[in-house]
Amino acid sequence: MAEIIQRDGTWAFDGSTVRITPGRHRSVPLFRQTYGEIAVPLEAVSGVVYEPERKRGRLRIRLREGADPLLQATGGRLPEGADPYLLTVDKDRSGVAEYVVAEIRQSLLLDQIPTEPTKAYLLPGPPVPVSVRSSDGTVSFDGAQVRVDWADTSDRVKRATGPRIIGIGDLVQVEWLPNSGYEDGFLRFVTRETVFSKLPAERDPYALDLWGSVRRDLLTALVAAAVTARLPHPSTRAGAEYADRDRPPAAVPRQSADHHDILLRRLRELGELHRDGVLTDEEFALTKAAVLRSF
Repeated sequence: MAEIIQRDGTWAFDGSTVRITPGRHRSVPLFRQTYGEIAVPLEAVSGVVYEPERKRGRLRIRLREGADPLLQATGGRLPEGADPYLLTVDKDRSGVAEYVVAEIRQSLLLDQIPTEPTKAYLLPGPPVPVSVRSSDGTVSFDGAQVRVDWADTSDRVKRATGPRIIGIGDLVQVEWLPNSGYEDGFLRFVTRETVFSKLPAERDPYALDLWGSVRRDLLTALVAAAVTARLPHPSTRAGAEYADRDRPPAAVPRQSADHHDILLRRLRELGELHRDGVLTDEEFALTKAAVLRSF
């Protein structure tokens, strides 16, 4: 067993798995504490390195492309402090860090672990159900459906469309960009119908605009990763995203009188926004279609 314990977390390697546990110190980012322990199988690792610095060093593990839904969803855009595959190491523990690196490298060599991209996810991603309250609303995922409930501060176009519910089978991919504190981020759910949409996140009824607390908005990456883990793997998805875009629409079930009234009210609200110039023709068409599909 090769193990290193630091304030930011603990890494333990038993020859087949690197177990990464976040520290409990208040300096550990909320995202890391919420994500919890990660068990990285050796076959998911492409390399490991210790980077010594003047006062502290950094222990970094690199995963094979396509092995982890979290990295797939976030595209390398997680801030360093929230990166679960990076550990800050005190200078007096550099020898231990180098020993951990040597042990993992030796096992990679002995087991002849390839470095090319994987054809399936080797890590499960965050468990479900998962729910996160962001600056633009609350997003939840139960393994089958994504639900977005807009906040009172959301754009009135979004609030007019009502809660957004998206089945996993209707999704093509998830796009995520963190709120940096200087520029807004977003969490966008791309469906077959909206794959070419150019609406800004603040008006897109399929996207959360991340503009508030950087610390809390970062948690939306948990939802992005959980959904990504249940979508077709990138290696099998190429060319299949639009294969059924021309499929006939599903039969529309009979709506109750209450649902009908809600539908008419939301369409009237959208019509007023369009007439007032709040919505462009393209935005009105897209949001109207989103409302109709939800009913």
